[in-house]
Amino acid sequence: MAQAATPARPPIVAVSHLAIYAADMAKSEAFYVHDLGATKLPDPENPAGVRYYFSPTQFVEVLPLPAGYTGINRLAHGAFNTPDVAAMRDYLIARKIAVPGKVQQGSDGSRWFDVTDPEGTVMQFVQAPATPPSIPANALSSHMMHFGFIVHNRALEDGFYQQILGLHPYWAGGMEDDKPTWISLQLPDGRDWIEYMVVGTPDTKGIPPDLSQATLGVFNHFALAIPNAEAAYTLLWNGDRLKGQDNLPKIGRDAKWQMNLIDPDGTRAELMELHAIGTPCCTPFGAPDPEK
Repeated sequence: MAQAATPARPPIVAVSHLAIYAADMAKSEAFYVHDLGATKLPDPENPAGVRYYFSPTQFVEVLPLPAGYTGINRLAHGAFNTPDVAAMRDYLIARKIAVPGKVQQGSDGSRWFDVTDPEGTVMQFVQAPATPPSIPANALSSHMMHFGFIVHNRALEDGFYQQILGLHPYWAGGMEDDKPTWISLQLPDGRDWIEYMVVGTPDTKGIPPDLSQATLGVFNHFALAIPNAEAAYTLLWNGDRLKGQDNLPKIGRDAKWQMNLIDPDGTRAELMELHAIGTPCCTPFGAPDPEK
């Protein structure tokens, strides 16, 4: 009997969201609504959580820190948008990836399922509801263009993200020209990307014992696209939206203007221009930039 062909991978079109934990939900709301300008709505996936939307299909999901939890990790999961989660689940089954027994459905009609990458980071595939929420334009940013998370073994993770999901190199760099530790992989059917934040050694997993919560929050982060860093900083300054923040705009190693804001639990919100102003360090860009 002929073996059934592997089904085609459905498109992975954009970053959907980053889900994080918060010790104080009110403080998180002040940061995401007042400082970043997001729109707060209920969480159709988890009634205990809330969503802070930057566009109808992109948001930060904030969940209450579990009672009694004493660890430093605030990352719950990352997520991608796809038009057909059932087909994505079938595809991953055919590629021998463990998936849950069924697709979940939220109160808004959205559908999703979770998988765990080779190092244990949870990733979610989301099919947006037929009628996404109406989100007003955000003067700061309406586009979450990437998220990042710690990785130890780049080759192991590439087996999942590149070989199975189809992501491809966008840029790689780090604090040292010859030691790339920030590895950006662009989605196969869009221009958003993920970023490996390489830590430890390839034979290890989990949070390194010497890593602080502050540094972990810098690594496990999300990025909002901005057209102009000076304009973004001016907007935040004039709106009294920089309390407790001490980072100024700067040119990153990728030659893009950017600045960092830190949420109350240490998760970094990176504000980044779409295009480099010159030649980046380490490696050239290997794919087109997002456009807006």
